[in-house]
Amino acid sequence: MNIIFMGSAGFGESSLRALVHAGHSILCVVTQPDKKQNRGMRIEATAIKKVALELGLLVYQPANINASESVSYLQNLKPDLFVVIAYGQKLSQSILDIPKIMPLNIHASLLPAYRGAAPINWAIIRGEKTTGLTLMKVTLRMDTGPVLIQKPVAILDTDTAESLLVKLSGLSGEILVEGINRIASGVYSLAQQDETRASFAVKLKKSHGLIIWNKPALEIINVIRGCVPWPGAFTLYKGKVVKIHKASIVSYAGFDTMSTGQIVHISKDGLVVTAGGGCLLIEKLQMEGKRIISSGEFIAGYKVNVGDTFG
Repeated sequence: MNIIFMGSAGFGESSLRALVHAGHSILCVVTQPDKKQNRGMRIEATAIKKVALELGLLVYQPANINASESVSYLQNLKPDLFVVIAYGQKLSQSILDIPKIMPLNIHASLLPAYRGAAPINWAIIRGEKTTGLTLMKVTLRMDTGPVLIQKPVAILDTDTAESLLVKLSGLSGEILVEGINRIASGVYSLAQQDETRASFAVKLKKSHGLIIWNKPALEIINVIRGCVPWPGAFTLYKGKVVKIHKASIVSYAGFDTMSTGQIVHISKDGLVVTAGGGCLLIEKLQMEGKRIISSGEFIAGYKVNVGDTFG
């Protein structure tokens, strides 16, 4: 198959490599323009551009993918398929009409669940036990296209948004190659999504990481796991922002008579803090502007006492 690959974030790396390994012709890789990133504000290429150059592929970086010159450029390549994964620009109908067969997209949920920008994060924050990958035809309305293949994936209690992203990214190449093989054989079907089952995963904001200590301990744990690495689950301690990087649920007698967010026990294992239902053992923290440290380092460095409160 003659394919134009559109992607920017590292989530698409496995898929691009899988397409090349499977012998498909990548006519070009479309990715976002290089831009200033990180504290040093150095000009950086996208993760996908770096992979494309490593693989010796042609790279195209339009500021506006829907501009007339972009449409003409891609039309002249005469692709059979588009593969669009975390590209970063909304595609117009003029762009979607270019491939001879169809434009394809991989989304990191079992659609129609968790349509939108942050499906991995919200699946964890909302306590789901299963998510997955969906390979679908791209339509003008985001994440609503008919489905070619879906692959469920278990969410482990130890998973964070970061680890689950790595897991799903690694599987995305497999589902993509399988789907394109079906298309090449002419034996495939597209199933319309059930709109009555649709749910949404809005783009995360920093405020989504705020820990509400009167919520049940499990809900707080899910926020901590779902906000790794960004925005990070955070609270206040003695007027300063502190991020909670690792915690677990523990039992502590009489917690329900104490204020939420209160430190009720200190040990070598960490800080036991009350929640609205249950208690958390805080194991790794990060004061604003500082490195991530263990609870032991935190206790020693910040004169922590039983009765101190977070929040």
